[in-house]
Amino acid sequence: MFSSNARRSLDDAVSLPLHHIYSPENPMPLPPRRDSFRFTPLLLACSLLVSCAAHPRRSGYSGGSLRLDSETAGRMRHAASVTGARGVATSSAVKAAASQLARLAPALLALFQHDEDELSRVETFLLECVQRAEREINFERFGNRSPNSADCHRVVGVDRCGRPVSQAMELGNLKHARALACMHDILRELWPASVSIEQRYRYYSHANVIETISRAEEQRLLDGDCIGELRGTIKPDVVLHADYDLLRAILVLELKFPCPEDREPRWTKYGDKSAYTGFDQSQIYKEALGGEALLLSPRGIFE
Repeated sequence: MFSSNARRSLDDAVSLPLHHIYSPENPMPLPPRRDSFRFTPLLLACSLLVSCAAHPRRSGYSGGSLRLDSETAGRMRHAASVTGARGVATSSAVKAAASQLARLAPALLALFQHDEDELSRVETFLLECVQRAEREINFERFGNRSPNSADCHRVVGVDRCGRPVSQAMELGNLKHARALACMHDILRELWPASVSIEQRYRYYSHANVIETISRAEEQRLLDGDCIGELRGTIKPDVVLHADYDLLRAILVLELKFPCPEDREPRWTKYGDKSAYTGFDQSQIYKEALGGEALLLSPRGIFE
């Protein structure tokens, strides 16, 4: 989509520290490790006994040692046990998840060498991260009930620009952070190419030019956000790449936690003051990064 002269060099790419991605410690990317991609059940269960209980900031994954709870770990062990061996019947839940990704983003099958079981495994675990974040945050805030409409619309504070913050917004930030910490570890082990989590980009739609924004520059923009410094930038939750090109996506995942939970997840539309007025996130993500763009919510995957 972008010509070579339209792509700008990466300033300070903020992507997962995977074994097959550029980093200061690993200046040359290694080829994707197919041996770590095709897990045996035992290895998969062991590798996923990490992350999801910490509370990183919404602005990005903060690193550190994280742990899955016994409920999630147990479900992942079960999924591994029923999908790990070739020729063994796969659970209906895993198959259903695979059909969603294969149907909505068919290019993924080629990346997974047309192994639908492997693709289903990744999606099942990612969905579990989102559903678990929904359950945990709701329980911590409301006990054994879900927030109702009044809970969601209640104003709980203001941001540093003086704009009201609803409880729905606050809950969404907490659930995003919890889910993304969990997804970080799943993708580190199971995704066969590069991954970027909460990377901010500047996208010049009139020129079809996209560039990454470093964390330091992003903080500077956030400090001036009250005067519109973030105009012309986008920040997808998860960008899944097919190779080492961090300016191209095969799939963009945007997490949505509707409040109340019976609402349909929807793409955010850009407002009148945005550089992308008249478009929604899905349209701009696909135009800027290529590939497909899908919503991931506790209720499933949506276009």
